[in-house]
Amino acid sequence: MTRPPGQQAEGAELGNEVEGYLLWQATIAVAEQRAREFADHMEWLTTAQREEMERLHISESLRRARQDLERVAARCRSLRGEYEERYRVLRLRCVGYTLGAVAGLTCATAAALAFSR
Repeated sequence: MTRPPGQQAEGAELGNEVEGYLLWQATIAVAEQRAREFADHMEWLTTAQREEMERLHISESLRRARQDLERVAARCRSLRGEYEERYRVLRLRCVGYTLGAVAGLTCATAAALAFSR
């Protein structure tokens, strides 16, 4: 069963949001694991110091991950704009060539009919 276009777009948008959420949750889990591994090397830390070190490490990792994602998203938007512009130019060019071909065929047909009389 196919859905109407509006529902398809909503479904795709929801899928993108779920995928983004899952990706971010995985990023958090990786940051937490790396923070624990980093703190493991500092056996002299007290429990409070260790927790603070892990919290700071996680915070910094997530800040960098967010910056990376924002850069990727900005580049994707930029590329999308470039490709949309290229597509628009190609579409106009194709329409122009088609109209030129139709005009040429029309002129050739008219000329052939005029000479055949």
